[in-house]
Amino acid sequence: MKLRKIYTSLLTEDLVMAEDWYTRLLGRGPDNRPMDTLVQWELFDQGGLALSTDEEIAGKGVMFLYVDDVDVERERLQSLGIVIGDDIQGDYSILAQVRDPDGNLITLATPPSLSFPPA
Repeated sequence: MKLRKIYTSLLTEDLVMAEDWYTRLLGRGPDNRPMDTLVQWELFDQGGLALSTDEEIAGKGVMFLYVDDVDVERERLQSLGIVIGDDIQGDYSILAQVRDPDGNLITLATPPSLSFPPA
């Protein structure tokens, strides 16, 4: 299998509310609206985020976002009304978590300080 792109797809009950929340989280609006039940952010060349009200497209999920500095993002998000939890010291990163309005778990993490062990 030669993968070209991957989307994290999350289910939402209210697409308008979710679009607003993720616009604040990501600092910009979505890039695509392929159908009435779906919005997409092109986050980088090989990956993106999709929000949908269609249960066949998305399901409850989790998303990890690597950021340079969790504290800087915490301050930015709090100023926009998104309150993330306290730092969690992981084995490889500092983490902080928040649930979106639909209960999907979003984890902000600093880039790993060590290489992950091989599988």
